[in-house]
Amino acid sequence: MQPEFWHDRWDRNQIGFHLQQVNPYLPRLWPTLGLEQGGCVLVPLCGKSLDMSWLAANGHEVLGVELTQTAVEQFFSEQQVEPQIRQQGAFKVYEAGPVTILCGDVFALTEADVASCVGLYDRAATIALPAEMRAAYAQHLNRILPRGCRGLLITLDYDQSQMNGPPFSVPDAEVQSLLAPAWTLGIIEQPDVLDQEWKFLKGGVTRLVERVYRLEKTA
Repeated sequence: MQPEFWHDRWDRNQIGFHLQQVNPYLPRLWPTLGLEQGGCVLVPLCGKSLDMSWLAANGHEVLGVELTQTAVEQFFSEQQVEPQIRQQGAFKVYEAGPVTILCGDVFALTEADVASCVGLYDRAATIALPAEMRAAYAQHLNRILPRGCRGLLITLDYDQSQMNGPPFSVPDAEVQSLLAPAWTLGIIEQPDVLDQEWKFLKGGVTRLVERVYRLEKTA
């Protein structure tokens, strides 16, 4: 999957993955992580997610990473704030108040970039990547995020032969393989949400489990 794929999706406004509201898991489950106010939360492949605004409004510094400049610009425009823009290494940095978005490749993130992160929120990154890129992405985060980092990971699990991704199916066995032993993780919820997802129903999918994990970096 090349960067042009995502640039094209945003240019054509084919962004069905973008939620028009805050993810309902976030206000209900994020407080259970017990993160301190003011701590920085990494949101990889953030798009223009309203979840970043929720995290900021609830006392966190937010560090988003997004490949497509269109998505970054739309986020700040829709929030009606004017970001400060500068170049920092491999990234074009957009910053306004508690929200900073690094526009560029998530694989260019360094330990220094995420040294202050105490939280990770992955709703759209892992499921956006094909298998070989998922493995590289997980290894990258395993390497650069500091020990003690806690967060939420949201995945989808369905029969990939019934429909192509993205979003891709990432079954529990794969999540365990990708993240252990660097993280301890536990499943908080795993509802079947097929009746809420018309795209999957139309595509012929017969089962769609949305799985929410609590994560803590231990190594």
